[in-house]
Amino acid sequence: MEITSGPFFTTSTGLIDSIDKKLMVVLRDGRKLIGTLRSFDQFANLVLQDTIERIYVGNCYGDIPRGIFLIRGENVVLLGEIDLEKEEHINLRQVPVEEILVAQREEIEARERLEKIRSKILHDQGFCVDSAQNDLY
Repeated sequence: MEITSGPFFTTSTGLIDSIDKKLMVVLRDGRKLIGTLRSFDQFANLVLQDTIERIYVGNCYGDIPRGIFLIRGENVVLLGEIDLEKEEHINLRQVPVEEILVAQREEIEARERLEKIRSKILHDQGFCVDSAQNDLY
């Protein structure tokens, strides 16, 4: 999709050009979904067809098939069209789902260990540490 002069829509009507195109959607919880946009509404709720959930760990990735996926618009952080030519030439290695899930779990556990050490150091120095890991308010 090229940017040309003319009106730019910042509402959900800006999605009209993306119908029937392959998109990547990043959700608030960090999941990355790839699928073909089939429909949307005024609240930017999306319907993706042939959706996969892609998990990245280091220079590897794994795809979990999800099928038809309905996404509530308020959960979308980022949405972008995938360049099909460039997608074929990515410098990442695809691994089986089971392997990527194990690697993801190890990465999360390592991050939690580091966060626990960081929190302890800050607490020992007199700082109040906020342990909330979500965007709820």
